[in-house]
Amino acid sequence: MKRGASGLSLVVGINKPAGMSSHDVVNRCRRIFGERRVGHTGTLDPLAKGALLICVGPATRLDSYLTEHDKRYRFRVSFGIGTDTDDAGGEVIKRGDAPVCVLDDEYAERFVAALVGKHKQMPPVYSAIKVDGERSYKAAREGKIIDLAPRDIEIYEAELERVVAAGEDGLPAWDVSVWVSKGTYIRSLARDIGNMIGCPAYVSMLERTCAGALDLAECVTLEMLEKRGEAAALDPVRLLGFRFLFADGNVAAAVSNGSLLPAESCTVFERRRAGIAAELCACTAGVRQSEKPLTSGEVISVIAENKLVALYEYDGMRNALKPRCVFAMGVSRGRDF
Repeated sequence: MKRGASGLSLVVGINKPAGMSSHDVVNRCRRIFGERRVGHTGTLDPLAKGALLICVGPATRLDSYLTEHDKRYRFRVSFGIGTDTDDAGGEVIKRGDAPVCVLDDEYAERFVAALVGKHKQMPPVYSAIKVDGERSYKAAREGKIIDLAPRDIEIYEAELERVVAAGEDGLPAWDVSVWVSKGTYIRSLARDIGNMIGCPAYVSMLERTCAGALDLAECVTLEMLEKRGEAAALDPVRLLGFRFLFADGNVAAAVSNGSLLPAESCTVFERRRAGIAAELCACTAGVRQSEKPLTSGEVISVIAENKLVALYEYDGMRNALKPRCVFAMGVSRGRDF
């Protein structure tokens, strides 16, 4: 397959099935689109399912801008067993009876609600974090001693969905939904919940329901992608979440050449944050001219002919926008704008 043979530049949301690695999904998308340049914007464990954003063609240059977002998950934490990977794919390394309190609905609800806040979290040994240039999971498989450092994370929301007397593994469990900061490992969260309660625990089910602005409801299965192809493209401008400007005429020509844009020549827009009624009343649904001044270092999406053609950064010293990423062919906005 020749590099860039497809002539496509777009992003799609995939509802990743459990049992496939994120790299497996990337390879499948390469075959579907006939394009080597395909990447994902946030690894999902093989046993996890849910929202996975895929970039195709030159749109892969957006990867670094789409990985730093908060996420939402649904997961099941099972009590009584601990594994070396903190999920169902690992070897059992601990066993212990779960205390009776885990089956108390009120206790479980209070416990989960109290998770909200800032924490120090130790990542799983089997993770993609690099230690001295080597992936942690690769070092772990080779039996090397790994020195992982705790990370700062934040749990914005945590809600108990239900208490399960006995799951498929025969263990008592909680079904939980959370909204967390980037870099949060749900496997570690389940492990830590068990430690706080006083028994081993692991993740027996994990689903990512939201990654930044990407919602699971707008993701397609790989089978659906086979049928829809390019028609499954989503709007990268919305997914990036940056303010944006529309370029035409001299501004569009300057952008195509990667030239500076004087701030006074640019009108910046934003998506409305109001309710649905306001959205429906807007001249261009969901879009309004922004009244907030540009801030130094802020990234702005540039749109021309209904494509994302560049990302620019505001330079306060020069009162101008300078190019960070320019797309010769533009990134498709699909039918999602």
